[in-house]
Amino acid sequence: MLFSITPPKRANSPERVKEIAEITVGRLADLDLDGLILYDIEDESDRNSDKRPFPYLPTLDPASFHTDHLGDWDKPTIIYRCVGKYAENDLRTWLAGSSPDILTVFVGSSSGTKPVQTSLRRAQQLHHEVSPALPLGAVVIGERHARHGDEHLRMLTKQERGCTFFISQVIYDLNETKNLVSDYFYACKDADITPRPLIFTLSLCGSPKTLEFLDWLGVEVPPWLATELRESDDPLETSRRECLAIARDLKSYCERLGMPYGFNVESVSIRKAEIEASTELAREIAALLRA
Repeated sequence: MLFSITPPKRANSPERVKEIAEITVGRLADLDLDGLILYDIEDESDRNSDKRPFPYLPTLDPASFHTDHLGDWDKPTIIYRCVGKYAENDLRTWLAGSSPDILTVFVGSSSGTKPVQTSLRRAQQLHHEVSPALPLGAVVIGERHARHGDEHLRMLTKQERGCTFFISQVIYDLNETKNLVSDYFYACKDADITPRPLIFTLSLCGSPKTLEFLDWLGVEVPPWLATELRESDDPLETSRRECLAIARDLKSYCERLGMPYGFNVESVSIRKAEIEASTELAREIAALLRA
């Protein structure tokens, strides 16, 4: 059971960053979590030329934010790395100095045309060379599987290159996700290899603009559900209900298969109502997971 956040914006004062960190740790302490995810974000206008519903604002480096401000957080932390924006020597240095309570997820370029300093493949090689004991994860995208039917093969390749767990993009289409789980699980069975844990990411949608942002990110929200969210007097409650239903279904399905799984509740909004609702959703899903 994980909870994910984006580090504070770089424009914040040191005092404000310290305040945000203290509030965050206090909020997380009341949840039954196994770990925290710190996202690493970058401008993805190369992937989608449409206007971004929420402006891109640079954030603090997640590793620095963890080291400098989250000392009171005493559970494991998964630090995302958009590897293309880091020089090879910087990645090498960070890998060599990572502490035992750190895991990482390497994220490749947002498009094939974007210039990068380090490719995903090279970053995976660096992990193997420098710090193979550091748990390495990878991103899974159900929408990509729906389009091309080969996301499970990408997972197997990443697994061969050292990945020991997977974390999904935000899920709203249950059938796409179950198709991916099934294809991956049975591909592992056919190859006589052990499937790695797949962490399903759930996120609340509190406004029509948030729904637009999900679409901009490439998250597939089924048309019937998108209509419900747009027409709802309380989209937070509507999305909470659907997230819980998705979690129950995936829990049942994975346990029936014997597929290792977990959940991650994403909280990237700055709106107090959405932050509080995400915290409550994490509490409910943790209870479901422990049952």
